[in-house]
Amino acid sequence: MKVLVIGGGAREHALCRSLSLDPDVTEVHCAPGNAGIAEVAALHPVDALDGAAVAALARGLDAGLVIVGPEAPLVAGVADAVRAAGVPCFGPSGEAARLEGSKAFAKDVMAGAGVPTARSYVCTTPAEIDEALDAFGAPYVVKDDGLAAGKGVVVTGDLAAARAHALACDRVVIEEYLDGPEVSLFAITDGTTVLPLQPAQDFKRALDGDRGPNTGGMGAYSPLPWADPKLVDEVLETVLQPTVDELRRRGTPFSGLLYAGLALTSRGVRVIEFNARFGDPETQVVLARLRTPLAGVLLNSANGTLHDQAPLTWREDAAVTVVVASHNYPDTPRTGDVIEGLDEVAAEDAPEAYVLHAGTRLDEGRVVSAGGRVLSVTATGSDLAQARDRAYKAIARIRLDGSQHRTDIAAKAAGVS
Repeated sequence: MKVLVIGGGAREHALCRSLSLDPDVTEVHCAPGNAGIAEVAALHPVDALDGAAVAALARGLDAGLVIVGPEAPLVAGVADAVRAAGVPCFGPSGEAARLEGSKAFAKDVMAGAGVPTARSYVCTTPAEIDEALDAFGAPYVVKDDGLAAGKGVVVTGDLAAARAHALACDRVVIEEYLDGPEVSLFAITDGTTVLPLQPAQDFKRALDGDRGPNTGGMGAYSPLPWADPKLVDEVLETVLQPTVDELRRRGTPFSGLLYAGLALTSRGVRVIEFNARFGDPETQVVLARLRTPLAGVLLNSANGTLHDQAPLTWREDAAVTVVVASHNYPDTPRTGDVIEGLDEVAAEDAPEAYVLHAGTRLDEGRVVSAGGRVLSVTATGSDLAQARDRAYKAIARIRLDGSQHRTDIAAKAAGVS
């Protein structure tokens, strides 16, 4: 089978890497891809938001499966265009992708499905904003209703900062703060059957100790040694299956990757948000642990035959990924800096540690930075401590002027002080 992946970040590199190791996959293609993805897939230029162009590329390649990675193309209906061209596609329809594209829509679906989540107000005027902020008090949780590339959420004790963020949004969701640790849980679904993956935890803040501004994610790890072994079954029963059932009941079946961001609060599991695609950087660690070949599972989702899928198998290994970001991320990241040391990681640390490219491009044969989050250095090990040690050992070989990374990814879970 030939597979086409749409996107150009570390999530897509992780997907392409897994597909390249799948014995059932004969060719891996990616559009537009990046400098790292080029090592495992053939790259093609395409406007990822242009459904007709993506569908034409898929038909031209005779692709047997298209995987749409980022959220913006999904919300724009790219998966619909690919399916209309007769090509199986992993990813929800534009209508179903509103689960991520509109926080207000997601809250409405959760209410209909009886899914536990934070109490919230949808606000469109300054008066409504002030009333909601006053009702909930600090810490304030303010979410842009639309897509914001992982940076539309502000959690702060500063009322002025919360109000400023809310006023900058056309439509905003203000909700109660949820205490307790956060967990990311992916599930593959065909609109009826729901197949949960293994949970992971990511790190949203830019700086060690969960300080600094929110980012798209600075690292992740899996498994979660501190989590209840029954957590996945509980979330499947109370969150994932009811949500999929509710969307199908509404005539908007959700087929693809359903991501639940969860808070394990003192009152039980609560949904923070839904995403309509694989999350980054959690995908990097979850796929590192998945033993079942990926393409067949995603094809079963696309074809509505997930009930035929054999149970997934997982490696016992733990996985850790650490994001290397460019200078001044997440504000105004600097790009165009040369990245060195990638060959050293490949020579000295593989296969236990490897580099997944996020924001990179080739410039006269050199790999240079091309975004805020530049690399995801991923490693596996017998436990989190070993995986973590391998990831940071690999990072030490990489040279990128002005780069930054957190030094405490998975430290607490691994028992490292």
